[in-house]
Amino acid sequence: MMKVGITGGIGSGKSTVCALFAARGIAVYDSDAAAKRLMQGPLRPGIEARFGPECFRGGVLDRKYLAARVFADREALEALNALVHPAVREDFEAWAAAEDGPYVILESAILFESGFDAAVDRTLAVLAPASVRVERTCRRDGADPGQVRLRMAAQLGDDELAARADVTMVNLFEEDLAPAVERLDRKFRCDAKNY
Repeated sequence: MMKVGITGGIGSGKSTVCALFAARGIAVYDSDAAAKRLMQGPLRPGIEARFGPECFRGGVLDRKYLAARVFADREALEALNALVHPAVREDFEAWAAAEDGPYVILESAILFESGFDAAVDRTLAVLAPASVRVERTCRRDGADPGQVRLRMAAQLGDDELAARADVTMVNLFEEDLAPAVERLDRKFRCDAKNY
């Protein structure tokens, strides 16, 4: 089965694009949601051993506490990624093997940074101008523009994403997305016949 990785920076619209593929009957694996589920479940002992039992409050992962610990310490972030990334990749592989569509999608904001691009056959980067991404994210999350720009600065830029991805999609106008996804769906279905 062919696997397509979809990525894009904050506010680019990758989740909207993935929802449009899902509406066309394509199974989408949300790597962020999977990471949260795995961290709450089978990865919990490793997280507690490395970062302390205070990472879980009332039996629930305290994401803010853990984020404060790892984003202030590069070594801690690498240790967390070393726990989470292999588990997510293994979970994705098992999930994909159980699917029976023409192809599946792996949605990941850090597709290239995590090495998940090696788990897929095609990559699609959803791109949008920085000003549009800031506006979308502020509207969606009620965030401060400065905070959004800081988060954007920590991610791969559109130029690098475009250089690394097999296919790109520029998301400026919502009305253009459905036809663009329809064209890509046809292309991916055709490509999948060779797998």
